[in-house]
Amino acid sequence: MKGRIIKILIAFGTRPEAIKMAPIIKRFELNKNIFDTIVCVTAQHREMLDQVLNLFEINPQYDLNIMTNNQTLHDLTSKVILGITNVIEHERPDLVIVQGDTTTTFMSALAAFYLKIPIAHVEAGLRTKSKFSPFPEEMNRQLTTTLADYHFAPTEEAKNNLIKEGISEDSIYITGNTVIDALKWVIKKHEEFSVERKWYNFFFSQYNISLSKSMRTILVTGHRRESFSGGLKRICTALSILSKKNSNIQIVYPVHLNPNVKEPVHSILGNLKNVYLIKPLDYEPFVFLMSKSFLILTDSGGIQEEAPSLGKPVLVMRDTTERPEGIKAGTAKLVGTNNDIIVETTEKLLYHHGKYEKMAKAINPYGNGNSAKIIVDLIRTKLDITKIV
Repeated sequence: MKGRIIKILIAFGTRPEAIKMAPIIKRFELNKNIFDTIVCVTAQHREMLDQVLNLFEINPQYDLNIMTNNQTLHDLTSKVILGITNVIEHERPDLVIVQGDTTTTFMSALAAFYLKIPIAHVEAGLRTKSKFSPFPEEMNRQLTTTLADYHFAPTEEAKNNLIKEGISEDSIYITGNTVIDALKWVIKKHEEFSVERKWYNFFFSQYNISLSKSMRTILVTGHRRESFSGGLKRICTALSILSKKNSNIQIVYPVHLNPNVKEPVHSILGNLKNVYLIKPLDYEPFVFLMSKSFLILTDSGGIQEEAPSLGKPVLVMRDTTERPEGIKAGTAKLVGTNNDIIVETTEKLLYHHGKYEKMAKAINPYGNGNSAKIIVDLIRTKLDITKIV
């Protein structure tokens, strides 16, 4: 492949994918004399995706715009594979890069496989080994693994998962996680005094939230599909108990737009004076809110990776996690959706300085912010390219 421009197609559809792909796209764009980088978004999540595209100044060449209200996984799956197939057939890239575990990830990989285009999987090897937890993400990532040619695993544990499944070690590369690259880029922006003031003023003016140290802020995110059957109500019950028992805390909960999330959250927490139910945040103010929080309760995957870089303990409100490295390193604890356990563990961290400091100062196992460069350098090597910045 020496002596010609290498065409790379990067496909993604959700905000977390966009955050983690942005550093890779930017790294490829530094090398336009080598790579022709084509970005295709499915817009599996429309508004939240657009926020990240604007922040990182990414202009996709293709936007499939497939999101509709209350669409089923069957609808989503068929739209993605048909749309991405048309793009791949038109562009005929040398490599298709996908990230993580979404329906966009799996369907883009499958479309590339059908057209015999090599596939690289970023954030490969994450596993809970439980078919329906999380659903459908666990099977999306397992099935993507079977199709991929290059596996960019964020950690040694992720690499070992792949080896146990029979993936050739020669095709697996430990890279760290690109979310740390993105996070550090945003944190650097916040080091400017004017930018920091901007976001302090934003939270106060928009939501009347003061982020002073005198009031401990507990940041909450919860939206997983597997919690819809009752887990989310238990989580909200725990938050209600915490808010009533502890006058020295404020709970800030950016609530997902999905009605299955909004309805129970507002029903249980809507009238509590120290609970702020706010709209989903753009990535930059969300990072700022994380940095000013005392503690984070979440069912998200990415936050388990980001929070340790900010020195914030994480309580994972799920029964399983595909990111056990954080649990083992001590940066995170699994608390499930049992409201008694959530309340007890949160209060231990609120009032036991030693327990808090042990989690806050644990080393982040997900990398140092150099993952995008490692990945692009590996692709250069594997495609036999010698010129790169």
